[in-house]
Amino acid sequence: MAVIQKIRDKYAKLAGGIIALSLVSFLLMDAGDNLKRIFSGSNYVAKVNGNKIDVKEYATRINEYESLYELMGSKIDDNTRAQIHNQVLNEMIAEKMNQSQQEKLGIGISPEEEKEMFSPVNPEPFVKQFPYFKNPQTNEFDPQYLTQFEKKQLPNTPEAQKAMEQWIIFKNYIKRNKIVSKYNALFSGAITTPKFLLDRSTKDQFYQASISFVKVPFTTINDNDVKVTDEDINNYLKKHENQYKTQDPTRSMEYVSFDVVPSSLDTEKTLTSLNMVKAEFETTTDVESFVNRNSEETYNGSFVTKKTFTNPFADSILNKPVGSIYGPYYENGFYKMTKVTDRKSLPDSVKVRHILVKTEDRGSSTLTDSAAKKRIDSVEAMAKGGANFDSLVQKYTDDQGSKATKGEYDFALAQRSNLSKEFADFAFEGKVGDKKIVKVDNDAYAGYHYIEIISQKNVDVASKLATVSKSLYASEETRNMAYAKAQEFAGKNNTAKAFDETTKKQSINKLQAQNVKPNDFTLPGLGSSREILRWIYNAKVGDVSLVFSLDNRYIVGKLSNIQSPGLPKIDETNRPMYEGLVKAEKKAAKITEKYKSSTTLEALAQASAQQVQNADSFNAGTAYFPAIGFEPKVVGYTFNESLKPGTMSPGIKGQDGVFYISVKTRQQNPVVNGDMNQNMQQQTMQMQQLRGSMASFKQESNKRNAEIDYNVDNIY
Repeated sequence: MAVIQKIRDKYAKLAGGIIALSLVSFLLMDAGDNLKRIFSGSNYVAKVNGNKIDVKEYATRINEYESLYELMGSKIDDNTRAQIHNQVLNEMIAEKMNQSQQEKLGIGISPEEEKEMFSPVNPEPFVKQFPYFKNPQTNEFDPQYLTQFEKKQLPNTPEAQKAMEQWIIFKNYIKRNKIVSKYNALFSGAITTPKFLLDRSTKDQFYQASISFVKVPFTTINDNDVKVTDEDINNYLKKHENQYKTQDPTRSMEYVSFDVVPSSLDTEKTLTSLNMVKAEFETTTDVESFVNRNSEETYNGSFVTKKTFTNPFADSILNKPVGSIYGPYYENGFYKMTKVTDRKSLPDSVKVRHILVKTEDRGSSTLTDSAAKKRIDSVEAMAKGGANFDSLVQKYTDDQGSKATKGEYDFALAQRSNLSKEFADFAFEGKVGDKKIVKVDNDAYAGYHYIEIISQKNVDVASKLATVSKSLYASEETRNMAYAKAQEFAGKNNTAKAFDETTKKQSINKLQAQNVKPNDFTLPGLGSSREILRWIYNAKVGDVSLVFSLDNRYIVGKLSNIQSPGLPKIDETNRPMYEGLVKAEKKAAKITEKYKSSTTLEALAQASAQQVQNADSFNAGTAYFPAIGFEPKVVGYTFNESLKPGTMSPGIKGQDGVFYISVKTRQQNPVVNGDMNQNMQQQTMQMQQLRGSMASFKQESNKRNAEIDYNVDNIY
């Protein structure tokens, strides 16, 4: 005790300071930022013209979007997550780029406009997609739910509060999009086509020609006769600078992959686990509970027909008697066994009309059960007494979405499992003309439906199925074996020389992820992996990585190229492509020189051992035609007035050979009003497409002119 008291007296302040510093460090680490990152000023994802995108704001918006994706029913897997991260980063970069221009132009949302955007009467179209605003019976937008959210008339429950938070996120997303759409509209609305271009386009459509030609393929020149140096390639790239110049830094990686593939033992284990429960599956009386207990896919309980069941084993399954099981069988990564639990003659679609009186809506009580039953009984009596059904709907139904349809709905058999059980059972298994009150109680609402069956179509034999699924996956032992191979390779081949020699000696397939940008979220051939990308941007050329673990593979990479903005540097990965382009130019020059003395197509054909061919009746607007392929230069020469009919053109370098042409006919056909109108319609459609693309063109232009510095370590 004396020792403790001494520490308290003498070191209290020091101990307190250490504890405080430790707590601060812990909190900072928990938030995803370490002290080094904060004090070095690197707590940003990117800088746009010097303006930082804060890493915490970036992380917050990612979390918000992932929440919205899940709310909208999307499964968040690695690929979806990568798309979200990419969307958020590009969105925040665009906001930084456009902010000053938008402020100067006065682009924003006034309070009055915001009120109109979220008005229940005529809201923004995307508002109607918010799941909580959909009528549970019809899955259509219901204005009353929007009103409840906007007026904050929700029950004080955790679920309701979470829904309100999601709505605020959703609203902010819609408002940001509104500003972007206003900004983009300025550019798309400015696009027009001058009259002289329309006239020229119309003329080209009716300017026709026919030619004879000889094509001398590049393959007539042996590759060994054409030498290409790095200087040749660099000169070619400078000559075509606008085509090959890059705006962003890129890096390339070579890698080997050790794939995790389920073994025969893994397959045996999966089949054994199914066969162990097969006997119980045959005898159980609670199929739904059994499936949900033993299957990796939840019980569906829908009826299917031969038309709607797309399983590759459909015929075998649907021909089984009720109570019997088909399988195990393999489908899409799962071993399954399917039991036929019921079989009935059912329509593939029904039309009903109904009136709903609710006792509960989204957990909130709306009417006592006795009062609701009394009201629906009264509705039934009035309907059977001949009252106008639409009038009853308008006055009594709590299903707001059905008021516009006179209470009528069409449902397909495939939708049956999404409807309230009592409602669906009567609609599909009752008879046309039947009327009934059914009581429902589900997570969305509770109450009474008065239903009339108007029609049923295409009655056919339908089977109710229950399926137990077990995924075929690699066991821990199988994964460990693949990982051990990858570790062994990485340990023995940790230099560029060893990496290359071993892959060549052992015939290991060496793959490539080329031209990876710092803001990429997926890598060519590898999918989503920011961990690998961070290594790529922190490594030097020739560095070999440790083992990276992806979903079903282990990767060992070697950094092969670092490319700064500008013309590409030549290395072993891109040289073959550029060498091929230069060879094509050199071969074209050799062919042109070789046959420069030929003055007619016939003489050229004989000298080159090629044939004289024909391309007839094409117009000046054509770039591709079957006889030649995509050769716009050939079309250009054809309609060039300086090339006189009956004379032979100079050599025209094409995609895979040199063309020599002779114009047989060239004529301008008259343009009639009907043709003119048709051409104008085509031009209008092209204009609309161009306007739709203008926003992205402008965004790319802004991006090219902006200074963007990515902090790769903070992008995830």
